[in-house]
Amino acid sequence: MSQHISIVGGGMVGASLALALQQHAARRGWRINLIEAQPPARGQTQPSFDARSTALSHGSYLLFEQLGIWAELAGQAEPIRQIHVSDRGHPGVTRLFAEKERVPALGYVVENAALGKVLLAALDPAVVRWQAPARVVRAEPARSGWLMQVEEHEQLHEQATDLLIVADGGRSGLLEQLGIHRQVRPYGQTAIIANITSSQGHDGVAYERFTPNGPLALLPMSAGRSALVWTQPDAQVDEVMTLSDAAFLEALQDAFGFRMGALTRVGQRHAYPLSLIEAEEQVRTGLVVLGNAAHSLHPIAGQGFNLSLRDAMALADTLIDAPAHGAPGDLRLLEGYLDRQRQDQQQTIAFSDGLTRLFSNRRPVLAAGRNLGLLGMDVVAPLKSVFARQAMGLKG
Repeated sequence: MSQHISIVGGGMVGASLALALQQHAARRGWRINLIEAQPPARGQTQPSFDARSTALSHGSYLLFEQLGIWAELAGQAEPIRQIHVSDRGHPGVTRLFAEKERVPALGYVVENAALGKVLLAALDPAVVRWQAPARVVRAEPARSGWLMQVEEHEQLHEQATDLLIVADGGRSGLLEQLGIHRQVRPYGQTAIIANITSSQGHDGVAYERFTPNGPLALLPMSAGRSALVWTQPDAQVDEVMTLSDAAFLEALQDAFGFRMGALTRVGQRHAYPLSLIEAEEQVRTGLVVLGNAAHSLHPIAGQGFNLSLRDAMALADTLIDAPAHGAPGDLRLLEGYLDRQRQDQQQTIAFSDGLTRLFSNRRPVLAAGRNLGLLGMDVVAPLKSVFARQAMGLKG
């Protein structure tokens, strides 16, 4: 008898999970539905200077290798050869090198559109039913699994599933309908996202720079571009967003310095208020919450998607390794998945949140202490290795 697994949200996390499950669907008798509000992009699109991107950790690269799609992604992913961490106005600096960590790259930066296209192409339509544009309006427990009301092609219909996976992003309306609350801890900061070019290029270096106004990151992209994440206090973000391109680049140059030479071009800017958001429940009988719906992190440490991908792969492994006669929505099974991932989640959230709060604090005593830490880390190899492994998404 077939078992239905429905993944609400066909973004990078949901599609990665579907790909991991499809390889075992025939053996397990699974029928997989991927329900996505946005229709899949069709046709060949030209590269855009303003394309949004994601930083993949070394651990995520290994997972995509296991899923069999890295060969397709490799030519479109810019390797991070070095991570340079500094604190503006202070001497503390730490540098991480791929060669010293004995990896080909500390991570990779890939355009979201490219990653989405590769994931979508790898899904077998005979195994994964793609429902898009479609959205789950309501879901309620049924005798076996969940009963969903799905709006598709402007019509409502009911759809049953044995396992419902909510992976529809940080603004998930479905969680609210299900009564799953989320803890929200605002940072009082807004991230300004844009692509940048410079006179000297990035040379494969990812820069993490901490300034009095908040953290700043420049990540290497293809075609000599760098992806900017510049956090500003909420009260100042409107002023920064309305600057002319020339004035914006001048302000950014002052905050970042000349490590890449003169900053010469900025693309379209987007602003996103930042909070640490955690769902109070991640599993129920027949239900799992994944991705930004489960936890949304500050972007500066680049941990959010990589943690969500590890969650998705751990869930896939749990379902694949479960007894053949069992139901995929068994609560003990799903609690086992969460127990398996809890330490990784707590450790990664603490790393990201602690780093952000420590380097956003202007108190002189803390500034002196964190700079001693950066200087010490740069010369103490074991300490640097621990930091590098966390940044690369490697547990243990």
